[in-house]
Amino acid sequence: MIELMSDPQHRADMKKRLARIEGQLRGIQKLMDESVECEKVLQQMTAARKALDRAFFEMMACVIEHNVLHAEPSSPAQVDVMAEVRGLLAKYS
Repeated sequence: MIELMSDPQHRADMKKRLARIEGQLRGIQKLMDESVECEKVLQQMTAARKALDRAFFEMMACVIEHNVLHAEPSSPAQVDVMAEVRGLLAKYS
């Protein structure tokens, strides 16, 4: 199994990023309650979606950095981790 976010600073940064996205989503709900124009809601949805995509790619970079770069080159463990990374990319992107 792939270990994620062993670096406490990286984990804290990711949690802050997700908290900002959560705030964006609450803001979108508020706009909808206020019957704001659809285009303004769509703009905010796009911003939240892009922020979540950036968080996703940062998490994938974490997977690669901590599990592929730190493994011995061409070792069976690295081959297994690469297969798992490929599987995650195929499943979630």
